[in-house]
Amino acid sequence: MNFKELLTEDRAVSPVIGVILMVAITVILAAVIGTFVLGLGDQVSESAPQASFSFDFNMSADEVTITHEGGETLESSQITVEGDDGAPTGANNFTGSTISSGNSSTYGSINNGETIRVIWTNPAGGSTNTIARATAPQ
Repeated sequence: MNFKELLTEDRAVSPVIGVILMVAITVILAAVIGTFVLGLGDQVSESAPQASFSFDFNMSADEVTITHEGGETLESSQITVEGDDGAPTGANNFTGSTISSGNSSTYGSINNGETIRVIWTNPAGGSTNTIARATAPQ
């Protein structure tokens, strides 16, 4: 047996690297397929829309007018307006199927100090996000 040949021989290096690469590829593929099978990929892509709303309180009439100031166009069916005391009178009365910049809606039965929220519901199911809020003056 020649020790010099044994130390300089590198025939086994290539198969070992090949096996390591195959295991890594298999693990990555399993993770990607598992993510889509469990539906996690759909939930990641659905984040709350970016939109700006203004609130104009008229406390002598117990009303608030909510105006979409800018940002993404929203689906009316995905937007709700709620207060601390539940849904105000006229809740969800934005006209049309979409809410775009410049659209406004007036809600009644607003109490002093009540916080009004514009809430977006994820169409993929489950989650809700408050995208705007304001508190009525005291």
